[in-house]
Amino acid sequence: MSTTPAHRELPRSDGVRFPARFLLRRFRPLGRWVIRRRFAVRLHGTEHVPTRGSVIFASNHIGVSDGPLLAIFAPRSVHALTKLEMFEGRLGLLLRATGQIPLDRFRADPAAVRSCLRVLRDGGAVGIYPEGRRGSGDLERFHRGAAYFALVSGAPVVPVIMLGTRDPGGRSGSLPPRGGVVDIVFGPPITLEKSPWPRTKEQVERSSMLLREQMLVHLDHARASTGRELPGPLPPNDVEPDPATGVPERGAP
Repeated sequence: MSTTPAHRELPRSDGVRFPARFLLRRFRPLGRWVIRRRFAVRLHGTEHVPTRGSVIFASNHIGVSDGPLLAIFAPRSVHALTKLEMFEGRLGLLLRATGQIPLDRFRADPAAVRSCLRVLRDGGAVGIYPEGRRGSGDLERFHRGAAYFALVSGAPVVPVIMLGTRDPGGRSGSLPPRGGVVDIVFGPPITLEKSPWPRTKEQVERSSMLLREQMLVHLDHARASTGRELPGPLPPNDVEPDPATGVPERGAP
């Protein structure tokens, strides 16, 4: 494991291994072929994604297929923060083998933080869903993780908008219909100035509000350029618990 100065910055990541990535790279071409036999996937704005160096993909979250689609179709191999509850059984084995990072959403999770920083400080790509849980995808909820990692690492944030991964009225676990179309729209990178330790909660919240505003601009662009709309809210009995720690819930500092 590397012990370069970057890994010794706080929070330290020198004691963490880079997540598995061999299977992720090998799996992506096959995954694209399999998925496109069921529905079309259109990629927009891939030219905005840096071809090298660290990057944070921050995506809206409307359905269960968002994560696999980002991992398989993004121009870079993505190690995404994924809720801990999914790391069970065969699915958990697959997620770990493809380098996805487990996250406990309901308490501080320093292991997940260090794993993400390991990836970013080694020039890799991390995926984050600032809304936390699946929902309408309108970014009304917006957690602070993406801004925090951008401030710590200096990595640019590439906004991603998913459209078509869930039909209006569909449940959170529903898949795009056979023969349907999914649009994945990547936006220009958003850069937050790297901030040295210690970073204050107020600083992270201000940066999160700024990031959210710019992602909302990208959401409007994605809707206009594709001619598509978000699917709307989930059925009331299909909304999973999620911590009320997003910046809109708490208000701007």
